[in-house]
Amino acid sequence: MPNLNLTKVAFGCRTIEALEKRVVARARDGEVRIVTRMRPKRADELIGGSIYWIVKHRLVGRQEILRFEERKDGRIDIVLSAALELIPPHPKRAHQGWRYLEAAKEPDANGDDSGLSELPPLLYTRLASLALV
Repeated sequence: MPNLNLTKVAFGCRTIEALEKRVVARARDGEVRIVTRMRPKRADELIGGSIYWIVKHRLVGRQEILRFEERKDGRIDIVLSAALELIPPHPKRAHQGWRYLEAAKEPDANGDDSGLSELPPLLYTRLASLALV
């Protein structure tokens, strides 16, 4: 089992439904491509892992990373499975680009024991902006 994943903000998606619609719209032949400027240094470890999507400061879904492909313009495609698996929301601060997520810190399928995932999204966002969560 892969021991490395990525996290990435679903930029422009304000809801889980918007993320689901984006994945469906971008799917071609069972795959979705995400463009990035840099190939991850640990790309080989990521294949078979997942990309976890952040919406409103929460990890809400994941897709399997199938491979990385070079583009003619010098950028890299992260090729993902078109299947988006929704997960119980887990608090996660937003960041630019992508970040590594070790398997040991992967969200638990049973939900968050802290209770933060139960907060309404707007309240959680405001508390996060004040650095209180």
